[in-house]
Amino acid sequence: METFNFAGLFNMIRRLILNIIDFFHKPFSGIIPKQTFRYLACGGGNTLLDIFLYFICYNFILEKQVVHLPFINIGAHIAAMFMSMAVTFPTGFLLSKYVVFSESNLQGRTQLFRYFMLVGVCVLLNYALMKLFVEHLHLFPTVARICTTAVVVIFSYLTQKKFTFKVKQSI
Repeated sequence: METFNFAGLFNMIRRLILNIIDFFHKPFSGIIPKQTFRYLACGGGNTLLDIFLYFICYNFILEKQVVHLPFINIGAHIAAMFMSMAVTFPTGFLLSKYVVFSESNLQGRTQLFRYFMLVGVCVLLNYALMKLFVEHLHLFPTVARICTTAVVVIFSYLTQKKFTFKVKQSI
């Protein structure tokens, strides 16, 4: 009985993603560095997935209703954010580690821990901005999510490049 080769499948998917992104990078190669383009492509795809999942969770799963937990009530706009992140956290890490910042020589567990910390900060930023935009500025939740995402994406890219997936200089 043969076993399935997950590593081979994983590498094949990674190469496919890189080939597609790098193909579309060619016209922009004089303007945008390859790594930045890869981040925009992967982050943009993951962000679109996040917004799509958020919309589905908020409108159809939660039906815009408050989530009542034993010790706290959570607004649908906040609960939907956490629901969408349950999918986009692992996809974002894997894309960042293996597609965008693959030259990082930090250990995988260090990268994962730092990514987890970054996501924690981004969750707090998302939470604060969503509360501000929806509850104080009265924006529609999906519009608020898009605005929040724009701010958080810029912060996230800079942090990932300079901290989470940095390249340690050899001595």
